[in-house]
Amino acid sequence: MELNWSTFILEIINFLILIWILKHFFYKPILNVIARRRAGIEKTLEDAQSLHNEAKALQKQYESRLTDWDQEHQAARKTLDGEIQVERERQMSALQATLEEERKKALFVAQRELESSRLQTEKTALKQSAQFATKLLSAVSCPELERRLVDLFLNELSSLSAEHFSKLQDTAGKSPDHILITSAHPLDSNSRQSLEHALSQTLAVSGPVLYEQDKALLAGIRISVGAWILRANLLDELKGFTDFAHES
Repeated sequence: MELNWSTFILEIINFLILIWILKHFFYKPILNVIARRRAGIEKTLEDAQSLHNEAKALQKQYESRLTDWDQEHQAARKTLDGEIQVERERQMSALQATLEEERKKALFVAQRELESSRLQTEKTALKQSAQFATKLLSAVSCPELERRLVDLFLNELSSLSAEHFSKLQDTAGKSPDHILITSAHPLDSNSRQSLEHALSQTLAVSGPVLYEQDKALLAGIRISVGAWILRANLLDELKGFTDFAHES
């Protein structure tokens, strides 16, 4: 085979032209595409790294925020526990005060009921005692006992102080309509004269003296002079004793 240099040279020229065409029209665009793709990949990698860094930063921030939230939660829980304890103590104190007040009220009511029961028992006992004394004194009542009560009344009347004399005279008035003497038994003439004389000397007034008999007095007398009532009889003494005991 004979080498044709002209053909060989033309082939070389064609090959060089082909290489130039490929380099100019195909290789550079491909390189540009590859470069753009590489730049895009690098940009994507950079963006991914940036996102990864941002994610890590957000994760750290989230973890830090979780820590802060946990601390805030613990602080709030501690504050709430303290407030609950204070409120519990306040309510317990209020409850104890209420219970103490109710206990005092119950004790006061019980004491009042006990006192009322005691007073009722005493009243019943006094009433029964008065009834017994009335029956007993009714059995022993007699004109002789009444004369002794009249004598006792005259002695007490004569021993009154000047102040009592003055009060009796002022209350009785200068001219009473009458003087009423009530007795359990009929008074004899001596007792009537002694009473009238004593009243005249004590009150320094004169007036008609009326006499009545009331067996309910048991023994003794009751004298009405104006607004004053002088008593020296068993019935009024028993009633006065019972009233005094009730008041006490």
